[in-house]
Amino acid sequence: MRVAVASKEGIGISEHFGHAKQFWIYDVEHGFCKLVEHRQVEHYCLGGTSNKSALHDILETIKDCEAVFVARIGEGPTQKLEAAGIVAVDEFAYESINSSLLEFAHNYTKLDTL
Repeated sequence: MRVAVASKEGIGISEHFGHAKQFWIYDVEHGFCKLVEHRQVEHYCLGGTSNKSALHDILETIKDCEAVFVARIGEGPTQKLEAAGIVAVDEFAYESINSSLLEFAHNYTKLDTL
């Protein structure tokens, strides 16, 4: 499973989706997380307004991911992500990246087998 993580420092899930200037891309398989790359983006939240072209570019940048982990996200971006087949995950806000990804992947895999 490939996922994107909005993080300021690369340790925790610490960035609001609309404020993210980069996403840390991980592959999660068989109880192991591997950092693949960082992808730079233009943040789209402009304090009360949004840059719709930046949101489009973010969606293009992470389109190969099954999920995006964020500290917070609004309903509008969540719906856009869902339409693109990407799950928005904010349940692990400010938690460790590795443990959060592993827990999510374990539960996500269990759901697929039901």
